[in-house]
Amino acid sequence: MKNENYLDLDFTDIKSPFEMERREFIKLVGGGLFVLFTFRDSFAYIQQQQRRRQDLPTDFNAFLKIGEDGRVACYTGKIEMGQGIITSLAQELADELEIDVDSVDMVMGDTDLCPWDMGTFGSMTTRIFSPALRAAAAEAKNVLLQLASEKMNKPVNQLTVNKGTIYEKANKKNKVTFSELTKGKRIEHHLNEKVKIKDPSEFKLINKPLTRKDGYAKVTGKAKYASDILFPDMLYAKILRPPAHGAKLIDADLGDVKKMEDVVVVHEGELIAVLHKYPDVAEKALEKIKAKFSESDSKLNDNNIFEHLVKVGGKGQIINQTGNLKDGEDESKIIVEETYLDGYKAHSPMEPHSAVAKFEGKRITVWASTQNPFTLKEEVARALKMEPENVRVISPFIGGGFGGKTTNLQAIDAARLTKITGKPVMVAYTREEEFFYDSFRPAAVVKIKSGLSENKKINFWNYQVYFAGDRGAQHFYDIKNSSTISYGSGFSTIQGTHPFATGAWRAPGNNTNTFARESQIDIMASKAGIDPVKFRLDNLKDEKMIEVLTTAAKKFGWKPDKTPSGRGFGVALGSDAGTYVGIILEIEISKIDYRVQVKRAVCVQNMGLVINPEGAKIQMEGCITMGLGYALREEIHFSNGKILDKNYDTYEIPHFSWLPKIETIILDKKNEPPQGGGEPAIILMGAAIGNAIYDATGVRLTQMPFTSDRIKETILKKGADKIN
Repeated sequence: MKNENYLDLDFTDIKSPFEMERREFIKLVGGGLFVLFTFRDSFAYIQQQQRRRQDLPTDFNAFLKIGEDGRVACYTGKIEMGQGIITSLAQELADELEIDVDSVDMVMGDTDLCPWDMGTFGSMTTRIFSPALRAAAAEAKNVLLQLASEKMNKPVNQLTVNKGTIYEKANKKNKVTFSELTKGKRIEHHLNEKVKIKDPSEFKLINKPLTRKDGYAKVTGKAKYASDILFPDMLYAKILRPPAHGAKLIDADLGDVKKMEDVVVVHEGELIAVLHKYPDVAEKALEKIKAKFSESDSKLNDNNIFEHLVKVGGKGQIINQTGNLKDGEDESKIIVEETYLDGYKAHSPMEPHSAVAKFEGKRITVWASTQNPFTLKEEVARALKMEPENVRVISPFIGGGFGGKTTNLQAIDAARLTKITGKPVMVAYTREEEFFYDSFRPAAVVKIKSGLSENKKINFWNYQVYFAGDRGAQHFYDIKNSSTISYGSGFSTIQGTHPFATGAWRAPGNNTNTFARESQIDIMASKAGIDPVKFRLDNLKDEKMIEVLTTAAKKFGWKPDKTPSGRGFGVALGSDAGTYVGIILEIEISKIDYRVQVKRAVCVQNMGLVINPEGAKIQMEGCITMGLGYALREEIHFSNGKILDKNYDTYEIPHFSWLPKIETIILDKKNEPPQGGGEPAIILMGAAIGNAIYDATGVRLTQMPFTSDRIKETILKKGADKIN
């Protein structure tokens, strides 16, 4: 029977494969062909990470099991949070193994059953994990052909494979299925030699559009998330939270709450929690705690943060330098100097952080909404002073992550509380807690000084970025004299830098860097009196970027004109996760309330081999949709450690009514290595919309988001009295 969701399977008694000998593990999982494969060249990055963390297993293996029933289980430490790898990974495995994709069961993010993985982020699954998965599937097929050759007494070159059955080419009636070959056998094969994977001309499933394997489970409500994991004796926990970041607990009167019937009260160090079998009762119990906190020491707010970041930037790190900046500036006829600002953004996933923890004997299992289950395994072990082999983390389906679910505070709380109470415990954030404890996309500042030569080519480029990091900071234009310096990282943990936690947010830093770079390019084009598409082409030598831009311009129906043209057209280019991406869009600004409506967006990507074109298209559309939020509305307001945005009444994410007509083009590059597709398109939205606002109004906004108030204020400040 097909498993709609692997969480329906009972893996309770299965130990981690890293706890036992390989032979013992084979015996445990039963009959069938079991293939272990080693990540070599394609997994060099993760091997580098492993060398830095000697406490993790050193044998990086992924596991593929061909069962006696003919179904195939693929074990991966990657998790599914809406990006679609539950489909694309199965698609790759099925194509190489020559089976039907519906016969693949994905087992994801289980630290007992899956190989170690650094986490699901950075658009690295397809680029780094999938080549090794394809090699393993190809090796498994070769092993099965050998077994069939022996059984059928025919040489391998006279055999062929189709949908899990091996046939004699000259006599299709002479055949044997995978399940017949593996039934009752325990065969281990270790991949030591490089295996030839399919050439694109041989693809049957790869590079073909497929609907999502998890679609039915999700639309019917059968899909399991962490907050769906329930036990009869489970307690819901509500935890006393400080009113501001940096506030310290002075005193807590628990007298009233301790009088409540069946309410469990926990006070251990800084952790104060109330637990009950019903969440609403636990919530009422929390309200009865009389707590006193100190004031936060932070004096920062969303207005003075940018000056602060420049002040604490410290010594810069040189990312790239070419030529001589002074010579370039001296030779320039037009000089443009601008500062770009970008505020904090919340991840705002549909599913707030949640976790369930349960002890069984000396072992603890944690079901958590996390992008990095193996990191969480180590965190739980440290928090509870346990051996890591006694900790199991299972990451069910994730309702959105975007980098925010690489922090696991809720899971640590659940683990601590289950150990203290002896009962299964759920910790599920409210939306207010989600905003308070989010690791926000960091606020950042970018300073650019650039110049044009007499022939209106970019002559020098001085780029300084504060706290967005180097992702997307390097330019790709043909500039003889340039310097790119990063001050502070996009993940700075230096005390006093940010007033709260910051971290990765879908294409970390690249949104900010692309906004600054492509805005500056547009300003230079306008100063030169050159159409913004032509200006970019005049200053590009990268053939891939040129193809992306010319394809977008042709699809959009671009007609050259100087800016501001009054048309409300905006263009932007960028690269992320190995993918080249370009967008051209059209906006309209309300003459009543100055709100921006994006009417049409044409987006083009060169992402090498595309595993699932339908999935890639969905990701591009999702990036454009999510990008509307950070460009137009999303901005965290805070003061003295307090997060002033607690829900969507003040923190506005995209509405369906905001969506433009979206046209996507994925260039056919199936003979090139696959690149990341989950993040590239989002990096362009701020720059393209900002450039379109300038084209429509003649005023340039240099701070995101482009709220109606900022647009109105800038227009009035520039002396304009109307919108074209």
